[in-house]
Amino acid sequence: MAEIVINNLRKEFGSFTAVRSSSFKIEDGEFFMLLGPSGCGKTTTLRMIAGLELPTSGEIYIDGEEVSRKPASERDIAFVFQMFALYPHMNVRKNISYPLISQGMPRAAVRAKVAEVARILGIEGILDRPVGGLSGGDRQRVALGRAIVRDPKAFMMDEPLGALDAEFREHMAEELRALHDRMGATTVYVTHDQLEAMQMGDKIVVMNHGVIEQFGAPQDIYDKPATMFVADFIGSPAMNFLHFHGAVEQGATSVKLHHQALPMPEAREPFDGDLVYGIRPEHVRLSDAAPYRGKVLAAEYLGTTQIVTLDTPNGTLKARIASDQPARAGEAVGLDFNGATVTLFDNQSGRALRSDLNEGVLSHG
Repeated sequence: MAEIVINNLRKEFGSFTAVRSSSFKIEDGEFFMLLGPSGCGKTTTLRMIAGLELPTSGEIYIDGEEVSRKPASERDIAFVFQMFALYPHMNVRKNISYPLISQGMPRAAVRAKVAEVARILGIEGILDRPVGGLSGGDRQRVALGRAIVRDPKAFMMDEPLGALDAEFREHMAEELRALHDRMGATTVYVTHDQLEAMQMGDKIVVMNHGVIEQFGAPQDIYDKPATMFVADFIGSPAMNFLHFHGAVEQGATSVKLHHQALPMPEAREPFDGDLVYGIRPEHVRLSDAAPYRGKVLAAEYLGTTQIVTLDTPNGTLKARIASDQPARAGEAVGLDFNGATVTLFDNQSGRALRSDLNEGVLSHG
């Protein structure tokens, strides 16, 4: 397998810039997620790594070799598409074996390799069936088998589970991650589904309008969002944003919203201007003793928990609380916040202010 390094990658289509100066490193054997909404540049980035698109500028290194101008056929990359891209006139065995046959591998070696891959994927019983009559899950396994059989340096996967229904998609995500762990493969995976990225990825790049908003481990991106876009895109429900104007002194551990001091991590630098107090729904508690107040608008029951929507002086807020805790529409309640989990943002730039919680993210300057 291979380490992949991206340096200042840029892609322009006429006057439109799809990817802007992206740089990141994918470790050997890592399951790496490119995450973002439609049109953010994630698939274009994947296609440039694979050699299906040539970059306007920048460098791509695969296993230490600079390949940005090499065609896909010279990069030893396997690509798995969302719509399977199987050969409809061939059965499962022939679909999987086709890459090896086209390389001139001896028939006995091809049969052995196909049998090995079929065993890994659990599809030994359908090798002689036509692909047209297979379920979506089995067709995706065949597409994976055709990629795996080549033993490539890395796998590129463009939303491979996007055509499956929600329940089976979750099951296939677990299978795909388990397969990755067994093979120790370097995998680059594109998705717009933040739950899929958090479930499967070792590292995540979050993209928006061709720009990398944040790069890191799933837990770091969830707990320490570098921008308001990341905080809003990651999480269900998303992070709450309470808007206010105020000053933050260096070393401060609270800020004033509507004349009430709310907790936050110790500030590492001062700031004065339009701010946003960011807090995840699960870090909000309803407490009669809390002086900061809100009015319950609605409650959505989810079994063991409920999502309560509240109106506050600084904007609408959601709290994830126990389902047996009373929360009646129209009721005024006190709101208590876990200050250690708060992120403050500069409302103008959308970037997180630096603090002990957000060490290493971009500052407002």
